[in-house]
Amino acid sequence: MKLKILHTNDVHSHFEAFGRAATLIKEHKDENTIVLDGGDFADFKSIELQGTKGMAAIELLQSVGYDALTIGNNEMFNGFDTLEHMAGNSPFPFISNNLYRKDKASIGGVKSSVILEKNGLRIFITGASPDLQGFNDGLGVHISDYKNAIREELDRHRGTYDVCIFLNHVGTEADVELAKEFAEVDIILSAHDHQLYERAKSVNGTVLNSAGCYGEYVGLVEVEITNEGVELVRSETISTKSSSVDRVVTAILKKNKEVAIEVLSRPLYTLDRTLWHDVLEENPMTNLIADGLQDMLKCDLGLINSGIVNAGAFQNISHKKLIEICPSPLNPTSFEIQGKHIRKAIEDSLDAQVCLADGRGPGFRGKFVGRLHVSGAEIIHEGRRISEILITGAPLEDEKWYSVASSDYLQRGSGYESLGLGRNEKYLPEEIRDVIRIYGERAGYVEKAQRNRWRESSSVMV
Repeated sequence: MKLKILHTNDVHSHFEAFGRAATLIKEHKDENTIVLDGGDFADFKSIELQGTKGMAAIELLQSVGYDALTIGNNEMFNGFDTLEHMAGNSPFPFISNNLYRKDKASIGGVKSSVILEKNGLRIFITGASPDLQGFNDGLGVHISDYKNAIREELDRHRGTYDVCIFLNHVGTEADVELAKEFAEVDIILSAHDHQLYERAKSVNGTVLNSAGCYGEYVGLVEVEITNEGVELVRSETISTKSSSVDRVVTAILKKNKEVAIEVLSRPLYTLDRTLWHDVLEENPMTNLIADGLQDMLKCDLGLINSGIVNAGAFQNISHKKLIEICPSPLNPTSFEIQGKHIRKAIEDSLDAQVCLADGRGPGFRGKFVGRLHVSGAEIIHEGRRISEILITGAPLEDEKWYSVASSDYLQRGSGYESLGLGRNEKYLPEEIRDVIRIYGERAGYVEKAQRNRWRESSSVMV
């Protein structure tokens, strides 16, 4: 019997490209086809997803005829309520065999595996989500060992299927090892690391494929299933570049954007004072984030870069305004680091070239790195040179370890390399925009944010 699989992965809410992928999928579908996604389809940078609790993504996938999706890290990033809402209301299964709540309880609507039937063929599909390590506690998740989870699913369903597909959101680096270790798995479709296979590979009789990212390609795998096993007949990864955008996808996005704008535009509160913003100059918007982070994480100092914010806030605050101001899905993060590494980062922050460098990095949705802003500290400088750094009134000690409240972007050393030399990092499930939402409503914090923490030794404020 023949089986054709069309698959995508790591679309990350690039919906215009997905509209072209949808056209291709509909053109290539036939009576022997199933359509699968390898995860990270839903990236909550999208206003359509933010305003519909992710249901816009479900509508898009349903309109194209997807049969199953495995859960990537981005499907988790808007919290369990959103994930459960999506999974519980999806007409096709959300699959992960190793994703649980922190207390190891199951997640509503999520299936460890499914068996689909297509023209009498029994298709067993399981999938695994990535271990986010230090982020697991902050997100409130438990990720079990994916190999053990695969083995359990295979043992549980032994003899009940004709072909086995594993949706791997662990990354293509695991493909060959999995193919050698699990002979029962016939096809592995990989995601997470955005790799593009020009055509499927075969290892130990297992077919491997990965379709890049951002909706730029659609993977196609065609196999023949016989009593002897599964034979690869045809494969390719098809570029979506020259395809037209599917009209149904366009209509769904238009409708959901209108709904999302209405929902997200509802005012949360009105600011007592303006929170203006600048990439190079010390400003109250970024000071507010630094102050909020220090209070939220109870650290010696707060430290954040102005590039995480795209604009200031002037009157009404709404969820839509917060997304526009701070689109990066970065998390409040605490870590410990020695004073000398803090000093190096603050010295670098006096260099306009460092501040105006491309801020590109995981989770970052801004343009420039931006200047560092502090809370619980005072910085005295002479233009291009630091004279003194005071932490709660005491001079910074180079060898002393300090607790810092920041973002996971800076904690990784993005933008300011020396900040990546810390230890004992911990992450909260909230995002940086939530810091603005929470502390922008507190008049005392808005007032405090107006006070500069950087001071020239000549007493001229900058």
